[in-house]
Amino acid sequence: MASRRKRSRGPASTGRLIAPINASDLKTYPLKKRHSKVRVSDFAAPWRRGGSLSKFLATLPDILAVKALRAVVAAIVTARRTGRPVILGIGAHVLKVGLAPVITDLMEQGVVTAVAMNGAGIIHDFELALMGHTSEEVDAEIDDGRFGMAEETGRMLNEAICGGAAAGQGLGEAVGRYINRSAALFPHRATSILAAGARLGLPVTVHVALGTDIIHMHPSADGAAIGATSLLDFRRLAAVVAGMEGGVYVNVGSAVILPEVFLKTVSLGRNLGYPLSKITTVNMDFLSHYRPQTNVVRRPTQKGGRGYSLTGHHEIMLPLLAAAVIEALGRP
Repeated sequence: MASRRKRSRGPASTGRLIAPINASDLKTYPLKKRHSKVRVSDFAAPWRRGGSLSKFLATLPDILAVKALRAVVAAIVTARRTGRPVILGIGAHVLKVGLAPVITDLMEQGVVTAVAMNGAGIIHDFELALMGHTSEEVDAEIDDGRFGMAEETGRMLNEAICGGAAAGQGLGEAVGRYINRSAALFPHRATSILAAGARLGLPVTVHVALGTDIIHMHPSADGAAIGATSLLDFRRLAAVVAGMEGGVYVNVGSAVILPEVFLKTVSLGRNLGYPLSKITTVNMDFLSHYRPQTNVVRRPTQKGGRGYSLTGHHEIMLPLLAAAVIEALGRP
């Protein structure tokens, strides 16, 4: 006769419910003695029609992101008043949402002392200066192999890069000087960050990953020239970063290239004896990404300094930051 399998009955039951806790002896203290993170004095003020920008900024609540924004503004203002650098690292999307005039104005006013961009940045900067428009419809062009095949973009940018390599220039300087050669050929060059850098004598560096940019597909692309000019720009940016004790680095819209580049410049500077222990770093983007948070906000400041994150769309956040800084500096 087959043996019967015993059914599991689970834990033994006492048949009694657990009695509720007795809270009658709970210890309390006066609310006024408790530390509170939010106070009425920190609240926003309603907007009144006809007010100024400075009044608007003052109405913002002194809580969370506004506290971070104010701290970043204060760091930038202090850096410029003490002659320390303010470096702006930008992804190409920053140009595509129309922010070049804001950045060139900050350069001209002496607020931003150096700009770093990725390889895509020179494409949009160049096309805007040349034609007044940029950013093709990739979905509409990729199926027929037309994506990235604009003749002038490939030919002229590679010509500028090769000429820069022969002249011992960095990539950013080479393209900026190329754009500045002819106002007739580049009728919109007032929008160009690269041209502004060359005109003002401010470093605008370009950091390229070969194969990521449309001009690398063109037969005029010269890997040796691209590599030489971009490496020179890396070392030029490293020299700027090495001297940024008391300064500020702001990464706007670059999720991979510039956070990696910035971290290496910090390490190189410290290896050569530059302290970089009192620096402010900022990441601005509409999404939080691993590399900017790690390689811009956290790692470079773990020795000293402060790192901040400001989350929001570039076309809102960067003009807001720029306006707040200009108001704080008291400049026209």
